[in-house]
Amino acid sequence: MEDRSLGAILLASTTLTQEQLEQALVVHREKGIKLGDALVQLKFLRTEDILKALSIQLGFPYASTVDVDEVPNDLIADLPINYAKRNELLPLRRDGDAVVVAIADPTNFSALDDLRLLYGQRIRPVIAGAYDIVNAVNAVYNRSSDKGESAMEELDDMSEIEQDFDEPVDLLDADDEAPIIRLVNSLLFRAVKQKASDIHVEPFEKELLVRFRIDGVLYDIMNPPKRAQNSIISRIKIMSGLNIAEKRLPQDGRIRIKIAGRDIDIRVSTVPTAFGESVVMRLLDKSAVKLELERLGLEGEMLRRVRLLIHQHHGIILVTGPTGSGKTTTLYASLAELNSAELKILTVEDPIEYQLKGVNQVQVNPRIDLTFSSALRSFLRQDPDVILVGEIRDKETAEIAIQASLTGHLVFSTLHTNDAVSSVTRLIDMGVEPFLVSSSVIGILAQRLVRTICHECAKKYQATQEELDRIGLSLEALKGRPLYRPVGCPNCMETGYAGRTAVHELLIASDTFRGAVMREDDAATLKKIAVEEGMETLRSDAVNKVANGVTTIEEVLRVTQDTL
Repeated sequence: MEDRSLGAILLASTTLTQEQLEQALVVHREKGIKLGDALVQLKFLRTEDILKALSIQLGFPYASTVDVDEVPNDLIADLPINYAKRNELLPLRRDGDAVVVAIADPTNFSALDDLRLLYGQRIRPVIAGAYDIVNAVNAVYNRSSDKGESAMEELDDMSEIEQDFDEPVDLLDADDEAPIIRLVNSLLFRAVKQKASDIHVEPFEKELLVRFRIDGVLYDIMNPPKRAQNSIISRIKIMSGLNIAEKRLPQDGRIRIKIAGRDIDIRVSTVPTAFGESVVMRLLDKSAVKLELERLGLEGEMLRRVRLLIHQHHGIILVTGPTGSGKTTTLYASLAELNSAELKILTVEDPIEYQLKGVNQVQVNPRIDLTFSSALRSFLRQDPDVILVGEIRDKETAEIAIQASLTGHLVFSTLHTNDAVSSVTRLIDMGVEPFLVSSSVIGILAQRLVRTICHECAKKYQATQEELDRIGLSLEALKGRPLYRPVGCPNCMETGYAGRTAVHELLIASDTFRGAVMREDDAATLKKIAVEEGMETLRSDAVNKVANGVTTIEEVLRVTQDTL
């Protein structure tokens, strides 16, 4: 008789080996977790492999995606969103006398029985990924809820809200703040919907301007009435716990909200200007962050070298680039890959942007003298294996980080420099001895973010040699592959771009390079040595992404012009 156990199916249909299966069975028994979860936790298989095997074992169909557009509102009207998310399920459609339901765990028979009683019909399960189902649940319930519909209506026609300000209102009327609250809520909702990273509220002499930064570029969104300025800014300050009476000094705060089931963390900064307080809100959608090196634009040989670097046992690894270039995300992805029960990982940050399970994270607080340097000094008494310092800002922090690396710790940190080589000269300019820099820094990763082409509307074209000369690419190197030109469509808000990826420059310190640092050679000489030893520059990595149809010539020139 054919063995229909999950292990047997996985051995037959995937790359899983018998030895890996036995390791996973040990974890399954010792930790009391499902075999599939153990295999994914050990990184032997992907969740998708487990779901496909379950589909074969149980005879249920497998769905690689969940189509939210086909879900009728009446199916979810009586099903609470919390129940759907807790059980990781979503009814998709009626099919004859049955209801088709996407579910992550088809052995959750109690939930399937609940649905059979709720709908009074047979339930036909379809196996899908938990992450896809939860995202689909959020999207469907947001679409169907009255609250979501009213917010969407406000987004479609903001003029209705603005007209509320044009009518004279009694000062004692309790509804005076309602338009303000709706306006601010709608701005937040719209920013999340359009995947904005920042909201800028900027006061000028005769107008108030709201702009969103989307994929690194600012766009004008709306002009609320100037007389609503103080109320809008006060509302934002109340939400972020700031002092609304203090308008002369800069302030920093934080808002934590949930929009359509997604946890959004917002950092708020206010600065007094000539015509009122300027407010910038930086949004971090924790549910949308994927802390995996493969998703950060690293590929091929560059990815292999980065992996070798982060698995060293001691030394300093620096990630460098301007503000907003994704340095922190790269560091967290590196920590997420290293994170295991065998390692003690400590971080000191300002602020803590992501919570990492199993990692001890410390928030800088200068008011009580908890600085990068003081926290780092204390870390050395905590028996760590890996240390992350949010940023090296001064000589004291740099020297303690170097001492930590020289005493057997792996240290990650960031610097604000234009390229990898400049990080070395920056440390020496801070006053760190060249011999300490050369003996401790093992690798430097410089990065920038480029917008990726929207493939819904992108137009293929054959580039001329004149165009390619602008970025140093030849027709022969393209091998007949087409380039893409941004066009614009509703999917990308008429910009021609959708999302961003990183371009990198990885410098691994060789003996020759270390010797040049000891001699205090200038940045140009250091860069020449690094390139001769195989360092791929930011520009060359960006050009490769153009050749592969990921981004455009214009983006490469915009982002890497200062690294020529």
